[in-house]
Amino acid sequence: MSPWAAPPTDATWLAEETDRLFAFGRRFPHPLGGAAWLTTDGTPDLGKPRHTWITARMAHVYSLGHLLGVPGAGHLADVALAGLTGVLHDPDHGGWHPAITSDGRPEPGKSCYDHTFVVLAASSATLAGRPGAPELLTDALDVLDKRFWNHDDEMFADRWDTPWSRLDDYRGLNANMHAVEAMLAAHDATGDAEHLRRALAVTKRAVVWGRQHGWRLPEHFDAGWQPRPDYHHDRRHDPFQPFGATVGHALEWSRLILHLEAALGPDAGDWLLPAAKALFDRAVQDGWAVDGAPGFVYTTDWDGAPVVRQRMHWVAAEAIAAAAALHARTGDERYTAWFRIWCAYVREHVADPAHGSWWHELDPANQPAATTWPGKPDLYHAVQAMLLPRVPLAPGLAASCARIGAAR
Repeated sequence: MSPWAAPPTDATWLAEETDRLFAFGRRFPHPLGGAAWLTTDGTPDLGKPRHTWITARMAHVYSLGHLLGVPGAGHLADVALAGLTGVLHDPDHGGWHPAITSDGRPEPGKSCYDHTFVVLAASSATLAGRPGAPELLTDALDVLDKRFWNHDDEMFADRWDTPWSRLDDYRGLNANMHAVEAMLAAHDATGDAEHLRRALAVTKRAVVWGRQHGWRLPEHFDAGWQPRPDYHHDRRHDPFQPFGATVGHALEWSRLILHLEAALGPDAGDWLLPAAKALFDRAVQDGWAVDGAPGFVYTTDWDGAPVVRQRMHWVAAEAIAAAAALHARTGDERYTAWFRIWCAYVREHVADPAHGSWWHELDPANQPAATTWPGKPDLYHAVQAMLLPRVPLAPGLAASCARIGAAR
């Protein structure tokens, strides 16, 4: 699939929506460093914490923008990177705080999820030639290796206390999924094949769990990597660790598996494509329009019944990207059909032409809601959904954008 050769649909909309998203996020810089939480109209909410994951995602997104020639994107990427090397970094113990509160206090703990996004941001920024990005990438990879990677399990642990003195017993697949994404990006930025090997090791474990559970992926585990199917049964709307199977993660894994397969090339096994297809099919069967209205439910139980019926923007974004990836890999027109359906759904219900960006959450009737996600803090999923259909499966998004920028 050649660069910018989108599956058959309105390619003009993909390009225009990308530009609209980049424009919406421009006000993210917080006056005290890092990324501010953006409200519905893009106004910074200075009363909310400055999160590492949001700051890193903004660094990643605007690094992509710089590679594509978006005016001012390089400066915005640098502002986000300065937040990662400055206020959000822990100068005493190393690594990154989850967030800095509105009164300037670091939130406690150290999260693998946050650190994977620092690696992603630094990888993209390195490929974009941003000052200090290679040094940030070296630091972030070192922390991820020494603090989170377990050589015996060949998986990433989830969370420590602030001084790295106590590792929590919880293990999570979400952080490992984003670690796969980070490892693929780091391989593009460094050429180090060890990153691909780790991405493959994690993916093998995830696929085994998928097969064992009817392709409804367990998300939560104990320290021995035994699934905890009832975890957070009483916190079903948790934005990062909800109960049950998360439909959007099956779609995200489906796409990442295909990126990994493409990156491995001839060394890829014949099990990757069937796994990607199975995860995609399960997510669509369990999640899409199962309650009488278009849209993906957020989570299901282990029999596939909806649990949280809210529609999250990131799930629709990952559905678009997964359908495009499967179309690129197989040429099967059924994936093109889904791609068109979900692009139309986003245009009708999720995109917000009046205020910009995408509604981050809709209720089951596809009306704006804020049960789980108030405001519009995150450009990452939406921007990637508009770009991924227009680039090859490998190399990764930043590397592909770099090639496109160099060819202009």
